Amino acid sequence: MRRATHLFFLGKGGVGKSTSSALASLALAEEGLDVLLVSLDPAHNQADIFETPLSDKPRSVTPHLKAIEIDQERWIKRYLKGVHDEINRNYRYLTSFNLDKYFKVMRHSPGLEEYALILAFQEIRRKYPDNDVMVFDMAPTALSLKFFNLPTLSLIWVRHLLALRRDIIEKRELITRVQLLNKEIETDKIVRRIGRSIEEYTELKELFENPDLTWINLVLNPDQLSLAESRRIVDELAAIDIGLCQILVNKTRTSSDTEGIVREFQGAPLATVPQSSTPLIGLDALRSFLAAGGFPSPDAEKLRRQSRRL
Repeated sequence: MRRATHLFFLGKGGVGKSTSSALASLALAEEGLDVLLVSLDPAHNQADIFETPLSDKPRSVTPHLKAIEIDQERWIKRYLKGVHDEINRNYRYLTSFNLDKYFKVMRHSPGLEEYALILAFQEIRRKYPDNDVMVFDMAPTALSLKFFNLPTLSLIWVRHLLALRRDIIEKRELITRVQLLNKEIETDKIVRRIGRSIEEYTELKELFENPDLTWINLVLNPDQLSLAESRRIVDELAAIDIGLCQILVNKTRTSSDTEGIVREFQGAPLATVPQSSTPLIGLDALRSFLAAGGFPSPDAEKLRRQSRRL
């Protein structure tokens, strides 16, 4: 089994995240790396870019490139079902309270989208491990930042839950010992489940913070709105210890387009992608653009070495 590196492309809507992730994926596949391109953006574009129908199962685009488009609604339903099943397993004695009516309300709870994307992300990593690289075409800024923030925030919650649960167990055991003459108490199922959650979110947090395994590519255009939103993205990622791999300034026309961006992100690796004179649709157009040197391809050799290091 290989150790895949995860390349994320994020930025303001309309800046070219989907095209950039498609170009990066194709460039690496042409170098012989096995690449899985995953669209986590609800407004999927990869099927249009590659002119190939895509679904939630990998479809071959070229000999070394496969692509998936995530059905967000399906993963939301799967997440809710998991919560429903977990509560039913651990709280059967509450069935008389008709808990099902509360699950209908949960369908409209805030935060479901990012939990669904994390669930999809983890399942894809588990189910398709034999790739050198996984490229993720991310959702719009707000949802993407929640996605990366979720492990940190969830760890805060579950650690508090663990402390609360231990207080409950301590009081319960005190009563039980008085009533049942120190009878040994069975290991608490809730504590075990919280412990597993802590392990899962810790592993995910460490993955996002690892610059060898997580390459964040910020895509922006040379305009003030795009620049302002990109600044917020950088600041929010830095607050949770996630750094940038590269800034891609897309649709540039002259060298002056990047002057303000270079000043704004001093020290950050920055590359430019010129405005294409023709639509980048279909393999021929994408390959022509790559052949002309229009796109700064990721370091294939570094990724190849990385995937072999277990």
